[in-house]
Amino acid sequence: MNQVCRVCIHHCSLRPGQSGLCGARKNEEGTIVCGNYGLVTSMGLDPIEKKPLKMFRPGGRILSVGSFGCNLRCPFCQNHEISIEEPQKAEAVFISPEALAEKAGELVTAGNIGVAFTYNEPLVGWEYVRDAAKLVKGSGMDNVLVTNGTASLQVLEELLPYIDAMNIDLKAFREETYRKLGGDLETVKAFITRAAKDCHVELTTLIVPGENDDLAEMEEEARWIASVGNEIPLHVTRFFPRYHMTDRDATEVRQVYRLAQAAGKYLENVFVGNC
Repeated sequence: MNQVCRVCIHHCSLRPGQSGLCGARKNEEGTIVCGNYGLVTSMGLDPIEKKPLKMFRPGGRILSVGSFGCNLRCPFCQNHEISIEEPQKAEAVFISPEALAEKAGELVTAGNIGVAFTYNEPLVGWEYVRDAAKLVKGSGMDNVLVTNGTASLQVLEELLPYIDAMNIDLKAFREETYRKLGGDLETVKAFITRAAKDCHVELTTLIVPGENDDLAEMEEEARWIASVGNEIPLHVTRFFPRYHMTDRDATEVRQVYRLAQAAGKYLENVFVGNC
């Protein structure tokens, strides 16, 4: 019997043994399960600023971990090998929540402040994030979530008690742009609004030439962010050709700064990235 996964907007109807669009969730004997639970494809100790988080524990380092799978299809994805490509092609090792928390603790002497769930889209495997983050937080360390925000608010509520900071991609401020990526702008806006009430939130907008580099759109985006909280940091980031989007040049540095300046009319904390 088909079962419907309700983690994100796609509501994939899955027959037994079938995986969803994200490649990470599947119907296993009539139950939707997290098929990438504990399967780690990437792990490393990164500067917190790399997430990017500019105003949360600056100068710290954080154990960053990722699995496989994503529920969007961004043609400029920089981690497409693990986010979008077939899961069986992604080399993964199993690391239990207990082992991850233990590893994070071992790295405290190297400046580690906790665990960042990142690289692929963590929310397609939110059960692992919840279980590991609970242990990490219980040991006195912090948890960071780097996400596209394309998930149900029920999933967010499950995670919020254990997450200390998030960087959420706000990929554009036009619904038609989000549709191209397989997403939904209103879903992301609702996710940001709820997260910002109980968590440190920073946002990132990657500026892709011809897609979301319009000054009027950036001003509209910044006004909306300010309505949630004008202190919310926004990272305005330069695009470089990646994956299926090698048909254009990197964003002009001057345009990135123009857009950051436009956002700064409404927001207190605007940062430029990749320039």
